[in-house]
Amino acid sequence: MFATKPIFYFKFPRRKSIGAAVGVHRGALLRLQAQGNVTISPPPHHARRLLSDETGKAATNESWSEEWKRLGLGARLPKAGSELNQLLFVELGFGVDQHGSPKDGATKAAVRAVRNAIEFNSIPGAITAIPGGREEMLIQVKLGVPRAEDSDEPLHVDLSHVAKVFPYGRLLPIEVVVGGLSFPTGRIVQELGDTDDIGICVTACISIGFDNGSGSESYQTFSTKDGY
Repeated sequence: MFATKPIFYFKFPRRKSIGAAVGVHRGALLRLQAQGNVTISPPPHHARRLLSDETGKAATNESWSEEWKRLGLGARLPKAGSELNQLLFVELGFGVDQHGSPKDGATKAAVRAVRNAIEFNSIPGAITAIPGGREEMLIQVKLGVPRAEDSDEPLHVDLSHVAKVFPYGRLLPIEVVVGGLSFPTGRIVQELGDTDDIGICVTACISIGFDNGSGSESYQTFSTKDGY
């Protein structure tokens, strides 16, 4: 399932850690931990990230399409110590899943949210503005996902499917926070696997930039009051 042995950190300072962008349900993680395949630290109530201790590898074993696989397209893991401290572009999107199994509804909505954020944009300036061009572009993803029922945690999202949306760049750890919304659709379609009429909406924020070598863990924010 994983290209390398991952470490699942439930809580880290923002923009502090580097790694892969793949995720599994906590129950599955506990089983993997028992097998010695992953390490789990205590959970917070706001984010989940799955990290790998190797850099330069593919961010996920999944591929968006056979064509992408043949062409070698797909995001990679960032270099050790990389921080997105030079922000160039911010993209926002949302995705909805109204039908099907509730087990993968949030994953479907998250993939659609990320695609919605990136598929209507062109960033030709990344080729010259980012040292190393688009292949060295750092990608930071934050997802707002509705809460799971009777839980303070967001619904499960398989982040390996989210990671495969990106054709190039280096993908920083994906952050999942409670957000988005769940809503009644008023319609149950059993033929599509519905067990209730609950739809799921996920929001996505994609930040694009690079590490400018300053050692800073965050990027500069510009204000109009300072003349920017």
